[in-house]
Amino acid sequence: MLALLYDIHGNLVALEEVLKDAEAAGTDAYLLGGDFASWSPWPRETLERLRELPNTTWIRGNGERWLREPPLDRPEVMAAFAEHNSGVGTDEGWLYSLQAQFERDDVLYVHGSPLSDVESFSTEPGEDDERMLNGVRDKTVVFGHSHQQFRRPGPNGTTLINPGSAGMPLDGDVRAAYALRGDAGEFEFRRVEYDVERAAQAWEKVGGPFGSMAAQRVRRGSD
Repeated sequence: MLALLYDIHGNLVALEEVLKDAEAAGTDAYLLGGDFASWSPWPRETLERLRELPNTTWIRGNGERWLREPPLDRPEVMAAFAEHNSGVGTDEGWLYSLQAQFERDDVLYVHGSPLSDVESFSTEPGEDDERMLNGVRDKTVVFGHSHQQFRRPGPNGTTLINPGSAGMPLDGDVRAAYALRGDAGEFEFRRVEYDVERAAQAWEKVGGPFGSMAAQRVRRGSD
């Protein structure tokens, strides 16, 4: 049983509950899909917990890429970076060096899309779907970034699956989201309750506009 954990964003409170649920479901391997812990309430603690997991595959998200390639075209992000360091210390280089994609059994795992780690598929079909697939055909594509849990057909024989965010859902449900993939290849969406208020207060302690925004997101399950 493979657990697919995306967009944890250093929410250790949610992560612990997700891992309990995954273990109870028989998980023995983990696909970690990016945006793990940088610039968050529990950066080091989250990475340490993820390193304890057996049989892990790590994929770099935009949060890890930005450790060495800051988004100069995003002034609000750059302002947040100026207020806080990443919190991951000497792991910055290792996180940046992680692979951007991973493929196994005709399933392609990416962070945002095969094209980009900051462009992601929406819940409804759109004219950009084929462009973001970047030539991928006849495969299941598992991705995150948008923090919305859904599954739908894509163009050119693809199936698009977003496990949702394990640490900051934005689909209107405050419960932590992730997915399982069984030995037969089937995918199962999961939602897990956790102490939302504890996580929100931790984000507020991070401070600044980003901390306030993240706390609001956690409490609402949306922007």
